[in-house]
Amino acid sequence: MASRPRSFAVLFFVCSLCGCAPIVPPAAPPAATGVPVAAPRTIAPESPVSAEHKRMVAMFDGEYHHAAAEHYLNEVLVKLARAGAASDPNLPYRVTLLNSPTVNAFALPPNDLYVTRGLLALANDTSEVAAVMAHEISHITARHAMQRAEEERRAAVISKAAAIIQNKQRGQEVEAVAKRTLARFSRQQELDADQSGIRIIAKAGYDPYGASRFLSALGRSTELRNALIGQGGGDRLDILATHPSTPERVEQAIAAARQIGAPGIGSTGRNSYLSAINGVMFGDDPANGAIRGLKFIHPRLGFGFVAPEGFMLENSAQAVLGIAAGGNEALRLDSVKLPQTTALETYANSGWIDGLIASSLTPVTVDGAPALLAHAEAGEWHFRIAVIRFDTQQVYRLIFATRVMTDDAERRFQASIDSFHRISPEEARGVHPLHIEIVTAEAGDTPETMAKKMVVPNRPLDYFLLINGREPDSVLRPDERYKIVVE
Repeated sequence: MASRPRSFAVLFFVCSLCGCAPIVPPAAPPAATGVPVAAPRTIAPESPVSAEHKRMVAMFDGEYHHAAAEHYLNEVLVKLARAGAASDPNLPYRVTLLNSPTVNAFALPPNDLYVTRGLLALANDTSEVAAVMAHEISHITARHAMQRAEEERRAAVISKAAAIIQNKQRGQEVEAVAKRTLARFSRQQELDADQSGIRIIAKAGYDPYGASRFLSALGRSTELRNALIGQGGGDRLDILATHPSTPERVEQAIAAARQIGAPGIGSTGRNSYLSAINGVMFGDDPANGAIRGLKFIHPRLGFGFVAPEGFMLENSAQAVLGIAAGGNEALRLDSVKLPQTTALETYANSGWIDGLIASSLTPVTVDGAPALLAHAEAGEWHFRIAVIRFDTQQVYRLIFATRVMTDDAERRFQASIDSFHRISPEEARGVHPLHIEIVTAEAGDTPETMAKKMVVPNRPLDYFLLINGREPDSVLRPDERYKIVVE
């Protein structure tokens, strides 16, 4: 969790499909005859492919290794390649698992596919994951990215020409039309990739209805997240940033599957998939900070704090975000690098937050660390701010916002600020990653009894239903396997 300095305004709190073996450079050719053994070695420049691979991996918090899941997904990719999901069936795509709890997947030419562990947790069987992977590969084989870039260039030229030859207003009108056209163009690419992916997985022997099931689960996942953290809550790079999930898209996926056959055709591969993902990490990697109810602990950075009662927290690469009171209260915790020579008061007055009340600046200590408290107002929002110098270079910014500042809100915000502390080695060791465990239902088990076994920060029943593709009134069958989340 880190962030670059930025300006916070009234909208500050109002609230983005895709490790195995990384790309390996080709072996160097044998040394030429006559070259001295001590000749200096040369290093070839990094290829665009390997550079893009590294960038993608870094964007999603690095690779995640789970041998069973990696091996299984690569076996599925071989089947998809034979069914037409690769230009060369002998050179199938290779999967890299990404250490991110978001639901995402993407493919890069010539043959690399990326899947987050968050997507593995959401999918319920092999046909669902196969549909996602076939969809992403279809984008590559159809050259959708190049087509979209060309359409963007064409629209930019037309808009610029209209602005120069006619007038600025006409240029803006043309630009607006171009944006709508590009949106329809991108939407059609998604639908085309859906259709192509569904045909491919069916040819590979998988259930073609897996695509519509995953799209439905994706929509439910987004609804649950929005209910927990508020609309647009966070900086996560998830699949809906580029892959809109709409009822129409689900309906078209079902229609495409029906053209192939009635429900029940093809293999879902549920049991083999569940066995492959057993033990996969769920949610945030504790190395990047962990949420446990109202408490956030970052073992690697060595700090923790407790949010006020009623808050729902979400961790992202940029910040810890929180929403309460139906969106009428919010919080953000992030950090910036600040030279030791820069006074906290100087930093507070540097313009990074709008509406700062200079007279409210109050030097304090928080768990022995020098800190500064302040108030700010912007529009209808009232802010309470704490800037804490945690070490010689790192400063943490804990910011609370409320539409109505009451004495109770003041007290709760101050208590949360006071809770910011350096964690002990014992507290750090006590933070364990959550992971998926596959369990077998027994007679009398219900979604509610299964939910009681779940270790998630909030709403365990909703999470159990979501990751198992079940409805609230579902009847669990004895001897059937389900996913739960445990420590």
